[in-house]
Amino acid sequence: MAIEIPQRIEDLGLDTLNTLLREHHPDAVIESFHVLKAMQYGDGMVSTSARAFLELSYRADTGAGLPTRVIVKLAYDLEHLPWPLYTNEVKFYRELRKEVPVEAPVVLGAVYDHNSHRFLLVLEDLSERGASFPNALDNISVDKVAAALDELAALHARYWQSPRFDSDLATLETHVSGTLNDFMTRQVPHAIQHEIDINPYKRELVAKMGSSGDQLLKGMLAVQRHQASLPQTLLHGDSHVGNIYYLPDGSAGLLDWQLMVRGYCMHDVNYLITTALPIDLRRRHEQELLSHYLARLARYGVAQPPTFNDAFTEYRRTLIWGVYIGWLTTSVVNYGWEINTVNLLRLTTAYDDHDTTSLVAELL
Repeated sequence: MAIEIPQRIEDLGLDTLNTLLREHHPDAVIESFHVLKAMQYGDGMVSTSARAFLELSYRADTGAGLPTRVIVKLAYDLEHLPWPLYTNEVKFYRELRKEVPVEAPVVLGAVYDHNSHRFLLVLEDLSERGASFPNALDNISVDKVAAALDELAALHARYWQSPRFDSDLATLETHVSGTLNDFMTRQVPHAIQHEIDINPYKRELVAKMGSSGDQLLKGMLAVQRHQASLPQTLLHGDSHVGNIYYLPDGSAGLLDWQLMVRGYCMHDVNYLITTALPIDLRRRHEQELLSHYLARLARYGVAQPPTFNDAFTEYRRTLIWGVYIGWLTTSVVNYGWEINTVNLLRLTTAYDDHDTTSLVAELL
């Protein structure tokens, strides 16, 4: 698809929007649009891409059923673009969105330019459906976490040990290979070490764990190599509570698919539970939530789900990713001080509770 991807939202034109729209909705024509709000890196929850909210007007007798308010995501204007994240999310919305059995935003268009490493993604504005967007500072009930686990179980069951991983889905990123893995293991560790060096809170947490940036990286890589030998499925990949939304009927949906990979299910399950629940609730309810998830896997068609003991062992191991990649890497400018510290406190406390250090050491 020949399309010029803008560098900034101010450069977005009507022709570009309609070219993008035609691929997914060939009968719809946007007649005009209005920028309601534009956000760059460091504005609120904006972390890896710039965003803008638009109001669309469709030509008469076109666009029936399509949203009139949308969110546009595009590469932020920084020197070093995290392009593996961009191409991965575009891949989800272009190739998989129509078939995944989960609640996720309606896509109007998605494109990635391999030369400039820029992307353009146009999604429905979920607030028009009354969606709410929690974060780690909100009071999330155990039932709401269970609803989100239902979505993860449906996703995982759909692709559990899929033979398509050797055919049309063979190009999916994984936790042990691909451009996304290269980015996470070669570039991101430098950013994480910088965060540890300049942020006393992160530095003290890592010291409290009796670890270091290098040791956490080594352990995380060992866990990912090990879990690559376990039953594989399609993961959301970044299932912290801030990437979940809830609709008025109580059902949950999944946002921000930039870290979508083929991998082991406990990666998604642990990251959701540990970031969503306060420490005391997580301690009381995480095992019942894990049992709930495993039962849903069976209900959705997985003939041999992991046993509880096997799943719980890997659940505890995956915490090293949540600590290291999940939130040590996240600058305060992205989500603010409180959300960063609460997520890290929850993850590192769970890391201690579950003796993740010993479980990781078994793999080294």
